[in-house]
Amino acid sequence: METEHTPAVADDAPALAGAIVIHAEKLCETADHLWRILSEVSIPTDGLTDARQQHKVTFGTESMARVYLYQTIYDLAQSEVADRLANRPSLLKRLGLEKPPTQQNISYAWEQFGEQTKTTLDAAATGIALEARDNDVISDALVPIDRDEDDVEDDEDEQTLSRAHVREEGSKVVELARRHGFGEFDSGRADNRIYEDEQILDLFATACLTQGSAHSEGEAGWFLDENDVCDDSTFLRVIKQFTSPANEEVTASIQELQIEDIVAFTERYRDAVMTSFDEATENILKTVRHEDPFDDRHVVAAVDFTHVPYHVWPWIDKDEKIPKAEYPPMVSGYKDDGKIKHGYTFATITIVGNNVPLILGIEPVKEHSEWEPEDAPSDSKGEVVDVLLERAQQYVELDEVLLDRGFYSNEVYATIHDRGLVYTTPVPKYEDDYESIKEIKTRDGVDAAVKHEVPFAIDGELHHTGEFLYVPATSDDADGNYAVFVTNRDYVDPTEIRHVTNSYSRRWDIENQYKSIKSFLPKTSSKDYRVRLFSFTFAALLYNLWRLTDYLVKIGTDREIRSPPVVTARTFVRAVGRSLREGG
Repeated sequence: METEHTPAVADDAPALAGAIVIHAEKLCETADHLWRILSEVSIPTDGLTDARQQHKVTFGTESMARVYLYQTIYDLAQSEVADRLANRPSLLKRLGLEKPPTQQNISYAWEQFGEQTKTTLDAAATGIALEARDNDVISDALVPIDRDEDDVEDDEDEQTLSRAHVREEGSKVVELARRHGFGEFDSGRADNRIYEDEQILDLFATACLTQGSAHSEGEAGWFLDENDVCDDSTFLRVIKQFTSPANEEVTASIQELQIEDIVAFTERYRDAVMTSFDEATENILKTVRHEDPFDDRHVVAAVDFTHVPYHVWPWIDKDEKIPKAEYPPMVSGYKDDGKIKHGYTFATITIVGNNVPLILGIEPVKEHSEWEPEDAPSDSKGEVVDVLLERAQQYVELDEVLLDRGFYSNEVYATIHDRGLVYTTPVPKYEDDYESIKEIKTRDGVDAAVKHEVPFAIDGELHHTGEFLYVPATSDDADGNYAVFVTNRDYVDPTEIRHVTNSYSRRWDIENQYKSIKSFLPKTSSKDYRVRLFSFTFAALLYNLWRLTDYLVKIGTDREIRSPPVVTARTFVRAVGRSLREGG
């Protein structure tokens, strides 16, 4: 058999692996991604044994050696490697491949690599992972782990990592989460302050865990004689400073502002706290970039509103239309289970589907309420969506946006369409007319229907067209016999309707997200919006850090990313609180 690569002597293997690692170490000084290191690291193929007939192979020795390093570092099965190469074009390119190899291609190449070559590449993979970790390109969770027999348990003939090992890996990434998340919040107080920002965040994390309040935590600190716990007035003052622009004194109560100043107020204080959240989000994404969890062929985001209840009636006399003068201007009315409630509104954009569900952006929303003057300022849904998309597209390449029926608006759809993205959303109301449904183009045996090229106009002019999709309703979809969805896909064939509407179920991740965020919210009776804004933002950050921790633990313990959490949300918050106390 004709061969191309044979090493001079077997003892050259350690030297060859060392040379590869030394070059990788140099690349780590400037690289921000493991894929770049694997793409650029020098691999002397003359020192490798590859028994394949080189004039017949499609995938050369060097590219398959890079694939071998990738598989070893990530501890993947050959089928998983083949799937990733088939679904991630940028990874394919980085590893020097023009088309994805099949699992059989990969298996055959491994069989034809010499044992000494495999030993060399195994050693090089471990060395590259360690250098990448030491240079913060990847986390500890990605470093290959030598596990004893004591590290695994037999469970119905499947090997699973022991709870002790999960705990060990989890403690590493909780500290990683703490460093990357909380460090971005700065109150801007003087250096001679009594309580550090970290202590305030420790107190807040504890309040999130117990769903307590500034008063309850401060009172507990006094009662237990804990010197590192401040009183509730200090706690609330620092929280307000986290949301205040640098070098700006905490002003009088926000309630003293005139309603026409609300937009200016929300922009100033929103910018301050969102800068911290965005920087923490950037840190989180850098941490998981080694895996590129958002580099699938089709990346989907969900945009939604959520409301944080405010249990105070806005009227002195509703019949006479007399509102309370001091009512918080950022509170608006909303429907929940058919009942009118009141609360603060926030919009978020979240990666959903097969990816790690992370919140990429938050936007506080000022809605117009019936107890306000007609000319009171309010935020346009189109502008809110545009801001969220702008923020998310700084981090990931989006393909599709899923929205709930509250975003049914030509302005919103035009905003998404102008960015070259696909949108899908249910229609909130439609005329339940069976005669018109029968006239919609359909096919025999198909219980769904589509109406093509429905026009959407802006300022009286055609902007784009969409497809209306009719499917039998479920209790979650609509009140009538058919649920109706709209999408700006070019043309939806009747046979594709089910695929499109079923894909919308990926948005349901966001419902679980909001449940988690609200479970993190501490109690507060403060009318000051800065406290409310910080509470929601910090709860969203805890959610992201929890997802980061669970993701890295799964990577480090070889578990499916979309499997149920290894680390629950409440366990994570408790671990963060302990980490902060020990670290402080």
